[in-house]
Amino acid sequence: MKRAALIPFVAAAIAVVGVSMRASTPGQQGAPARPAWVADVDKVFAALDSPESPGCAVGLYKDGTIAYERGFGSADLEHNVPIGTDTMFYAGSVSKQFTAMAVALAIKQGLFGLDDDIRTLIPELPDYGSPITARHLIHHTSGLRDINTLMSIAGRRDEDAFDNDAVLRMLARQKALNFKPGDEHLYSNSGYAMLALLVERAAHVSFAEFAAANIFAPLGMTATHFHTDLGRLVKNRALAYDRPALGAIRLNTPQNERAGAGGLFTSVRELLAWDENFYTGRVGGRDVIAQLETPGKLNSGGPLVYAWGLQVGTYRGLSIVEHSGALGGFRAHIIRFRTQHFSAALLCNASAINPTDLSRRAADVYLKDVFAQPPPAPTGASTLPAAATGPRTAYTAAEIAGFAGTYYSDELETTYRLAVEGAEFLWLTRGVQRTRLPLQAGTRDEFRGAGSILRFERDAGGRVTGLTVDAGRIRGVRFVRRTP
Repeated sequence: MKRAALIPFVAAAIAVVGVSMRASTPGQQGAPARPAWVADVDKVFAALDSPESPGCAVGLYKDGTIAYERGFGSADLEHNVPIGTDTMFYAGSVSKQFTAMAVALAIKQGLFGLDDDIRTLIPELPDYGSPITARHLIHHTSGLRDINTLMSIAGRRDEDAFDNDAVLRMLARQKALNFKPGDEHLYSNSGYAMLALLVERAAHVSFAEFAAANIFAPLGMTATHFHTDLGRLVKNRALAYDRPALGAIRLNTPQNERAGAGGLFTSVRELLAWDENFYTGRVGGRDVIAQLETPGKLNSGGPLVYAWGLQVGTYRGLSIVEHSGALGGFRAHIIRFRTQHFSAALLCNASAINPTDLSRRAADVYLKDVFAQPPPAPTGASTLPAAATGPRTAYTAAEIAGFAGTYYSDELETTYRLAVEGAEFLWLTRGVQRTRLPLQAGTRDEFRGAGSILRFERDAGGRVTGLTVDAGRIRGVRFVRRTP
């Protein structure tokens, strides 16, 4: 990696930082004029170009150097700190490719095997009848229920801090998998938390230490780290925000002590070294790099697009490797056009920002003479899925009252309280949040709301005795009725 890529950021009295190894800022004495494409990339992020708004750090990498780097918006709105290219962001699930590299290195060092039963090192997990392997965890085919979803339906907040020990305690209580390992692909943060734990137990050092010694230090990524200590200071750290279409910007900076599924703090300047390693193999070697970019397969032989913490696909006719990340108000995305030796990295601090769309639009500009297919229309910010539609059961007041009561799940160690309002809605209160959530009737004995489907169970006499919950990345979590 060139030393020029590690020049420290100077907090000058400007709201936007514009630096480039290929495109100099206007007015710089003796410097070449900026290429026309630079202004076009600037326009992609123009809506974020304000000191009154959160925004993004942007890095475009070409042939092992920084072709474009710039910060848009503020890293800390309360203290008027601009985003720079050394600003440190929480990268969410972009962390998974680093975890996958750590696993590949541990396997190469002989610490465990890709197809070993993970219960050899993590015996706390239940025996579900079919072994779960590191390969299953890597490709999201393990069937393990997703920890983020489990915490959510238990009434925990995303921004609450919990470590991998807490993840393991929750997973150890799960009585079933979503499916037999290898039969399906369903994204699960639980799998990558367990991968970090595998490395930790096999190497006899913390996962953060293993990654620092085996990945970050060899690549010269001196600030990048897995953040497993809430008290650790992070120089140039960005805060994160919600930026609703209407209303005031609100702070939404999550706490984190986990590593594996997430936990990475990094900057767009330091990500250059990581991106370039996919061409040089400096860490891991070319065999490991090829492995990281190889998608998995199901038991049936059906191919996946998910490789090792990376998704493999195409965009406008060109091959890409990419991954996104999100938690609280942080958003991140890295997309690599391997044949063109070009990548775009975005680290953002507002939940309304869609870095996947923006990274593609930046690539549209830089690679405009390479693409064979026209660009798709911009998708804009991510939106919530539309409310479920379908047949709705009409209940009498007496019938709907039969669902009210308290229900307990020992898998979640959580109580659901259901109360009646009229003859159409149940209201759900769960966990520590104590927020009343409306549930709408669907098919018989099924209610939907809060991103979940509740299916009630009855005894031979027709009395409601319990329920199960499906919610995106989890299936069949059981609750037993305790009181009417």
